[in-house]
Amino acid sequence: MIHKIEKKEIRSRIHKRIRRKLQGTAERPRLAVFRSIAHIYAQVIDDSAGKTIVSASSVDKAIKTNGGNLAAAKAIGKTVAERAREKGIQRVVFDRGGYQYHGRVKALAEAARAAGLEF
Repeated sequence: MIHKIEKKEIRSRIHKRIRRKLQGTAERPRLAVFRSIAHIYAQVIDDSAGKTIVSASSVDKAIKTNGGNLAAAKAIGKTVAERAREKGIQRVVFDRGGYQYHGRVKALAEAARAAGLEF
């Protein structure tokens, strides 16, 4: 009998594999992306201290967007980059969270680059 692996489990395995290879430091924190069907979230994390430095999501009251589309992803990317630059962060490591670099994840990354983050 063939056992079908769920999509969530596949993404989890990919994410664990990615996290073995990259880690955020104080000098170059990790820009982590999580997307659900309805929303998208981004955090800049210092893994050595175990702290979230900056975050932005489509759930924030300050960001007036519908979370499940490309426009929201671009807005979140721009917002997280601006907030990171206010904290003095220029360079980050991009963690796509096990998702394909496509669609909303790609839009968020490109908007963050355009707003001044380097990765």
